[in-house]
Amino acid sequence: MRDNIKGGALTETTFFILISLFQPSHGYKIMQFIKEETNGRLNLGAGTLYGALNTMLKKGWIKSYDGMEEKEDNSRTKEYIITEEGKSIARTELKRLRQVYQTGIKILEEVKDNE
Repeated sequence: MRDNIKGGALTETTFFILISLFQPSHGYKIMQFIKEETNGRLNLGAGTLYGALNTMLKKGWIKSYDGMEEKEDNSRTKEYIITEEGKSIARTELKRLRQVYQTGIKILEEVKDNE
């Protein structure tokens, strides 16, 4: 995972995983959230997701959630939730994305005006 905590851009996958975890979620629910929110453009496999989750756990951006979700067969799934540090990272990335978007719009409008 190439994400840089010191001002660098997050990957799109990392950003969506982080924002999905403002509510406690298990792996499959995270994958479904990302698929739905990106209209199928991002479709994570389990290996990609769990590799990213492990990296974010080590960085302290997310943590295991104590309340495990019970399934119909009485088994339990591990849930995760974003930490305060993770929230800060997600908000910083959203601010960066807004700036990128606004700069792009400004440039395209200037080009349009000059045509």
